[in-house]
Amino acid sequence: MAAVAGIVLVLFAVNILLGSYTVTIPDFFRILGGADIPGASFIVLESKLPRAVIGLMIGVAFGIAGAVFQTMLRNPLASPDIIGISYGASASAVAAIVLFGAAGATVSFSALIGALVVAAAIYLISRRGGVAGYRLILVGIGFAAVMHALVNFLITRADLRTAAEAVLWLSGSLNSSNWDRVAVLLACLVVLVPGAAVLSRSLQGLELGDDAAAGLGVRVEASRLWLMFTAVALAAVATAAAGPVASVAFLAGPIARRLLANRSSLAMAALVGAVIVLAADFVAANLIPGASLPVGVVTGALGAPFLLWLLATANRSGQGG
Repeated sequence: MAAVAGIVLVLFAVNILLGSYTVTIPDFFRILGGADIPGASFIVLESKLPRAVIGLMIGVAFGIAGAVFQTMLRNPLASPDIIGISYGASASAVAAIVLFGAAGATVSFSALIGALVVAAAIYLISRRGGVAGYRLILVGIGFAAVMHALVNFLITRADLRTAAEAVLWLSGSLNSSNWDRVAVLLACLVVLVPGAAVLSRSLQGLELGDDAAAGLGVRVEASRLWLMFTAVALAAVATAAAGPVASVAFLAGPIARRLLANRSSLAMAALVGAVIVLAADFVAANLIPGASLPVGVVTGALGAPFLLWLLATANRSGQGG
């Protein structure tokens, strides 16, 4: 875990110091100390640093959210990307952009509300007779399909400029990062990350199955509800800050498990999520000279082959359908 934490620190520094505009380490610390270096101070303090900080935080949030769902439901497909929560945020945000001309904080707030509403609907529909993992995933996939269709419909009804704004938001981007978003996201994570850590003991019990968890003294339904709320809130605030950055929640948990010899760890998933976002954002910002791609384009490109690999290995081990 220490090695992955070191990689996070290196990537954080790389995103700030390197790229289309390079900054030396001494100049960086001079800027942090209050020195005004023409050009460099503005680029570091108003662009590179907040972008790297938000990238780090959304990686942590998506990583924990994905790991909670995948561990709790004992299925690597059970991430906010797959079961409709991210699509709920997207549909709500696009509706705000297309129907009401919303921008900035209003779009972020709409995404947050959309994710929470869709998550509540998925839980209520799937809880009949007790929430079963496969049932929640199937209901979530159904909601994802409906929300995706709604997004496509809204975009086709929008004018060209509005549609372009909606598509850019849907790509998941750190290009509009600023210190206001950093403050809001940090305040949310200060509450939610310790909450996830406190609930991790119940999560370990649920990983063994409902009967085993109950035998260990875990209040199964109450614990599942609080874990779902925490994971949904983490995914929602990350989506509100940067848009639905694809595949991070889906990728972080299984990769973290591989690194820990098939043991679950929210801390490792958080670090892996941060690595994915920071590495992908550096590639996105510097892949095409003179252009900065949305980070979701790069992370989304990683998700499809990983899903195919996951399905192929599951079938070889007799776990697939």
